[in-house]
Amino acid sequence: MRGWRFFVPLGLFSLFVGIAGYQLTQPREEFVESAMIGQPMPQFAMRAAVPDRPGVSLADLKDGKPKLVNIFASWCVPCAAEAPQLAALEARGATIVGIAIRDRPEDVAAFLQRYGNPYTRIGADDVSELQLAIGSSGVPETFVVDGNGIIRFQHIGDIRENQVDMILEKLREAGA
Repeated sequence: MRGWRFFVPLGLFSLFVGIAGYQLTQPREEFVESAMIGQPMPQFAMRAAVPDRPGVSLADLKDGKPKLVNIFASWCVPCAAEAPQLAALEARGATIVGIAIRDRPEDVAAFLQRYGNPYTRIGADDVSELQLAIGSSGVPETFVVDGNGIIRFQHIGDIRENQVDMILEKLREAGA
């Protein structure tokens, strides 16, 4: 009788370890389905974040051509790591609009000077108003927006080299 009591906790612990081990070995889903996919971009108009690029408004995203909308910041380390991939996307024909989050113009300019400027327009989102309105909670994030201003895809985190083709495919699906 006494031995039986010893094996119940050991059995429960073994069951827990087995379930945890099984869960850790299963492939995980890396795509986060955003509630904003299929939704229109909200009305907005932003001043230019740097002197050499115009600001951004909803009308700029509704010109009939799909675009990438990249949320970034000069203080964001993954944004610097993402810069070569944005340059590759631009080189392969993607139109990229930047939204600089909680940043100073001189810091944005220094960031672009150091890591390159793939953006056709850059808006300054000083209080993260647009960022929060489109369901973004961090930087960097990239949205595929079709030519009617509808969000078609959301990529959370920095774009990695092996994701460039996938992002271009999402842009093509949006009408590029």
